[in-house]
Amino acid sequence: MNLKVNMTRTLIISAVIVLMIPVACVNNNGPGETLKKPGKDEMAEMNRFLVQKDREIIENYIERKGLSMKESPTGLWYAVEKRGEGELITENDRISIEYRCELIDGTLCYSSDESGPMEITIGKSDIEPGLNEGLRMLKPGGEGIFILPPYLAHGLVGDGKKIPPRTIVVYRITVPPADLME
Repeated sequence: MNLKVNMTRTLIISAVIVLMIPVACVNNNGPGETLKKPGKDEMAEMNRFLVQKDREIIENYIERKGLSMKESPTGLWYAVEKRGEGELITENDRISIEYRCELIDGTLCYSSDESGPMEITIGKSDIEPGLNEGLRMLKPGGEGIFILPPYLAHGLVGDGKKIPPRTIVVYRITVPPADLME
């Protein structure tokens, strides 16, 4: 008799659990509500919020490091420490740069000390838009610091290697003198 009672209890408990699974999987938005995709206005507001938060992080970094930097209309933060000599770097100029790329927390990602100088053609090479913009502020022999918010660096996905998604990147750049190759 005990065995029959235990089996009946087990069967009842199993049936209750099976019936509860669909109930537990229903979304909890409230009666009759369904999960909906955010609209354009909500997405725009979220984007403004993220850009503002990134700006605050960058401003705190600049203050903490005692840097004197300016912000371009695109949101690139820059300090030209040494402008260099000759003409400003422009579209299609082939240059070699010495660089140090780090996260805003100081974590080193890439550097010319490890990989050698980077050879690029302005406007044509596969570099971050913020770095492309910053290099145009320099001349051969110039040096600068560029802080790239995520939308001017590697965006929502990172670089798939050392730079995580939605990350602020800091570049310290030197363009060797008379290195502009036409």
